Amino acid sequence: MSAIRRWQVVSSLGIVQILAWGSSYYLMAVLAKPIVTDTGWPLPWVVGAVSAALACAGVASPFVGRMIADHGGRPVLAAGCTLLVVGLLICAAAPHLPGFYFGWCVIGLGMSAGLYDPAFATLGRLYKEQARSAITALTLWGGFASTVSWPLSTWLLGQFDWRGTVAAYAVLHLLVSLPLILCLVPKEPRAPVKAGREAQEGMHLAGAEQRAFMIMAAILVTSGLAVTMVSVHLLTLLQAQGLSLTKAVAIGSLFGPAQVVARMVEMAGRGRHHPIWSLLFACSNVAAGLILLALDLQLPALAMILYGAGNGVFSIARGALPLALFGPDRYPTLMGRLARPALLAQAGAPVLGGALLSVLGPDGTLAVIAALGLINFALAIMLWRVCFTGWRGAAG
Repeated sequence: MSAIRRWQVVSSLGIVQILAWGSSYYLMAVLAKPIVTDTGWPLPWVVGAVSAALACAGVASPFVGRMIADHGGRPVLAAGCTLLVVGLLICAAAPHLPGFYFGWCVIGLGMSAGLYDPAFATLGRLYKEQARSAITALTLWGGFASTVSWPLSTWLLGQFDWRGTVAAYAVLHLLVSLPLILCLVPKEPRAPVKAGREAQEGMHLAGAEQRAFMIMAAILVTSGLAVTMVSVHLLTLLQAQGLSLTKAVAIGSLFGPAQVVARMVEMAGRGRHHPIWSLLFACSNVAAGLILLALDLQLPALAMILYGAGNGVFSIARGALPLALFGPDRYPTLMGRLARPALLAQAGAPVLGGALLSVLGPDGTLAVIAALGLINFALAIMLWRVCFTGWRGAAG
């Protein structure tokens, strides 16, 4: 496959990722209040629909990984896009809260087959050991998801009501995302039955592989909890430290640029280092940023830059490291398995964050989140030790 074709695939998947994230994970940031104003549904219940979607995505993700391993990424990504369309249209037409939740559950199934993990698995199946640079480039595209989707959602809201905005995203998936997937993501041959059976037998991990998988899953859980709680409650936490809403928003906006710059630096490295080093960099920066924020040293901008840079590289490491450790043949299935605990943690994080705020207050909540960041870094060190002392040549 030529280099041009490779970048066509990555660029098309990048556009798909921006629309997929914008119409699911980031959608409520703009639409929650208009939905509440129009329907009278309680705000916690409206926002909680995203948690329901993440829970559904977590339950379905191992099945999605197996489907990519057996059939390739294109049909799975197309199915995910179709599910997003159906779920969005159900939400747009929902006359009551249960119907709204049903739509978000369908969106969650679409997320399981359409966000980073299935896209990473698709690239891993397409490019094998050379997929790391493609994964890095894809996360660079994905870093612009909120930057593009929040203004787009705001503009659409000005043209239509919230229902029209949700329906407009469904139309964008039909007119943009689905054709890009079907036209520019290469079709792969279905895995032979014998090869599929052998691959499933190879899923039984033992020894260093089992330890690495369990540690990686724990890292994704602690990271999912910390990052999601910060994403949902950041402005509240910053304002509790004496910042005005305007300053809190300005400091919070540093997250996106820091994330993108860190990913560009990682891309410039051209994958010359083992991705375990990327993971260590990511977890150390996230921990440093969260600890700096929790200590309230009046350096929130620096804390947010460190946190954003770490989170930006973490997205790359979570895709590249399992590929390096477990190989391309098992990569799609194991990515599906790893996605489940991470998505379930993200689903529960907003509720946990709200409970911590009510019981411990902002300072105590920040202390817990910082502790999660520190635990995450400790787990990354444990994984590094497994890679360097107990692995069959994984560290290079």
